[in-house]
Amino acid sequence: MDKMQIKTMAEFSSEGKIPEILFWVGSAGSFDDRAKKITKAFVYILNKAKINFGVLGIEESSSGDAAKRAGNEFLFQMQALTNIEILNSYNVKKIVTTCPHAFNTLKNEYPSLGGNYDVIHHTQFISDLINKGKLSVKGNLKNKRIVFHDPCYLGRANGIYNSPRNIIKALGTQPIEMKRSKERSFCCGAGGAQMFKESEKGTQEVNINRTEEALKLNPSIIATGCPFCNTMLTDGVMTIKEGAAEVMDLAELISENI
Repeated sequence: MDKMQIKTMAEFSSEGKIPEILFWVGSAGSFDDRAKKITKAFVYILNKAKINFGVLGIEESSSGDAAKRAGNEFLFQMQALTNIEILNSYNVKKIVTTCPHAFNTLKNEYPSLGGNYDVIHHTQFISDLINKGKLSVKGNLKNKRIVFHDPCYLGRANGIYNSPRNIIKALGTQPIEMKRSKERSFCCGAGGAQMFKESEKGTQEVNINRTEEALKLNPSIIATGCPFCNTMLTDGVMTIKEGAAEVMDLAELISENI
């Protein structure tokens, strides 16, 4: 990859400027080594498309999703109100994020607390860039079998199904659908703060159930649009049959083919 160009909102503010979008990196994208690769891939795409964007950097905190799903409404509101104060101080209007959990929280739960923003998931943003001709994608994956797993907070919670599949088509192949997909999709096992606890005794782990379903289709790649899904399905592949398929975010697939 070329050297990435990144500026913080504080740097833009010191210049008296406001970028086109704020890239909300998210907790996973900031701290998890695997998810950092997704962050870098998306930044590469933004640079390649010459998008004027900023990040909060050290000013970004958790969106509060995990706290809310775990039932700690007080902590959620504290985190959300702090973020809203910072976002509003920079006059942020448009936010793009690679995390469906942050996407859902910022889009649907911040407005009641005074945070009103145009929130877009990175698969929507990338699909739009392709449609507008701002990204020239090579159809190098025509011989790859790509199964797409719908993240819960992108699909069933917010009804976004076409953008990820349009990206896969732009890569030269048709997405292969699991039996449980789109409106009938199945969780990766990380949602509702389940990522941070052990599964109930005597039950099959959700990520193993979902990964088995994907591997039955003999994919080359299991494509995701969420860092949490990526982790859960990667662990699933390693548990069932290591090396059976690659698990990659759509941003990574695009960054390697532009």
